[in-house]
Amino acid sequence: MSEAASPREQRTRGVRRRYEAEHPRYKWVALSNTTLGVLMATINSSIVIISLPAIFRGIGLNPLGAGNISYLLWTLMGFLVVSAVLVVTLGRLGDMFGRVKIYNLGFVVFTISSLFLTVDPLHQGGGAMWIILGRLVQGVGGAMLMANSTAILTDAFPSHQRGMALGINQVAAIAGSFLGLIIGGVLSEWHWRAIFLVSVPIGLLGTVWSYTSLRELGVKRRGTLDIPGNITFAGGVTAILVAITYGIQPYGGHSMGWTNPWVLAGLIGGLALLVAFTVIESKVKDPMFSMGLFKIKAFAAGNFAGLLASIGRGGMQFMLIIWLQGIWLPLHGYDYQSTPLWAGIYLLPLTVGFLIAGPASGFMSDRVGARAFASGGLVLTAATFVGLILIPVNFSYPVFALLLFLNGIGSGMFSAPNTTAIMNSVPANQRGAASGMRATFFNSGTSLSIGIFFSLMIVGLASHLPDQLRTGLAAQHVPAGVADQVAGLPPVGSLFAAFLGFNPIQSLLGPTGVLKQVPAGNAKTLTGREFFPHLLSGPFHDGLVIVFLTAAAMMLIAAVASLLRGGHYVHDDDDDDAPAGSDAVRDEEVNQPA
Repeated sequence: MSEAASPREQRTRGVRRRYEAEHPRYKWVALSNTTLGVLMATINSSIVIISLPAIFRGIGLNPLGAGNISYLLWTLMGFLVVSAVLVVTLGRLGDMFGRVKIYNLGFVVFTISSLFLTVDPLHQGGGAMWIILGRLVQGVGGAMLMANSTAILTDAFPSHQRGMALGINQVAAIAGSFLGLIIGGVLSEWHWRAIFLVSVPIGLLGTVWSYTSLRELGVKRRGTLDIPGNITFAGGVTAILVAITYGIQPYGGHSMGWTNPWVLAGLIGGLALLVAFTVIESKVKDPMFSMGLFKIKAFAAGNFAGLLASIGRGGMQFMLIIWLQGIWLPLHGYDYQSTPLWAGIYLLPLTVGFLIAGPASGFMSDRVGARAFASGGLVLTAATFVGLILIPVNFSYPVFALLLFLNGIGSGMFSAPNTTAIMNSVPANQRGAASGMRATFFNSGTSLSIGIFFSLMIVGLASHLPDQLRTGLAAQHVPAGVADQVAGLPPVGSLFAAFLGFNPIQSLLGPTGVLKQVPAGNAKTLTGREFFPHLLSGPFHDGLVIVFLTAAAMMLIAAVASLLRGGHYVHDDDDDDAPAGSDAVRDEEVNQPA
């Protein structure tokens, strides 16, 4: 007769069983770990946006100097481009070799790259290149985490609880992009290295936890890696995103670079490669992008709606940061160096609304389906974009906060149910690839939003900002020749100055010696907190109308796509041996939890 186990042995055995796949609590272990992973990845996708002034001051580089805008853009875009390019490939590798294996490695890569960024020993251009390289590697780790997290959860949870689980995970993913703005603002007040250092202990915890707790539950789909598909997809997406990056920079006397032959070559060549990619994927035996999944109405409609929502949400973040850091906060007495912190704080209602609506809508979508929540959330989001146009640039904060809160509610209503509907619709043996495809649309939307909305804003600024600058400078006794020179500069410089919370008048007029020639009172006005924001307010609102009307139209188109997704649909896992898009994948109403 065996001796009774001691209390310590019983506790150890209980902890060990909790990490076994068949244990009832394992799904909650998987949920908490994958939520930590996507939260870390998405926080780092946005934390740099609001911290750029502190980062560039820390490495001693003027981001508005000649040629330095490229450093700025690649610091922002590098992470997003790599994530968008690799998530499908890494999701496919998860299907082949194990989703948990690729996911765990993502924690390792992300942690090492975060440490690499923290110890940047270089300054100026060299320091910027170090950061860009580190962000590229960090994007690889983030893609590993994002490509496989939803597939791991879909494997771990029964269909009647997936909406809740994926809802929490998706809330973490998008809330991370909002929280990154707040965390970046706080940490940039302390030290720029802390922006990257904060991920190191979290990454170490996640690495140890994932390796000791997560188990492979997914159905592996062995096969060969689609090399031609990977090459054409990576080349096409990279060419387009790189072309967009340089398209918003001045070229040949134009305010933007869309006539640059290299930009045109990137756009046309990238589209050609993506067309070749779709042809390849329809013919190879083991495609990286399962084109047959698009025959599933819920999958196709959900991803199209998700892409448009991601573009609109990304563009909104950039516009709100410009609005707060470049105009509203200086007009209300905040120093430029403190605007990142306060911009993050004033954006809190957006995060609060999302955190309230996301989990609740995910839970409810398990019972009634995604269509009503997702479509309604998109319509509400579109309405808030119109509301933001109608308020003055120097707004009353309670009205602004209410619009942000409602926008967060709308985003939360859409995101969790939409992700659940996408993942419920695919066969179990293709969940890794489907998760990667969904993440590709998510990351590509954010990357595209930079080019689309910055271009639209520059168009709005170009029509009125030069005259505003010329008139405003002349009123402060700046000589006509200097005023014409400053007014003739590409508006992208003023846009990035506002985005970074800079007052560009000092740097623009300083080298001319004008500030020493005009009366002291005028010089003080020119370099004060309010002169540039007042000049920028009118032209900025002109651009904002174009930007937010476009975003609202995208939300409404996405809402129509969401309505067309069909009823509450859950793929029958008994039919997983059938090819995606065959008769085994059926659109049907599911009135009760599976």
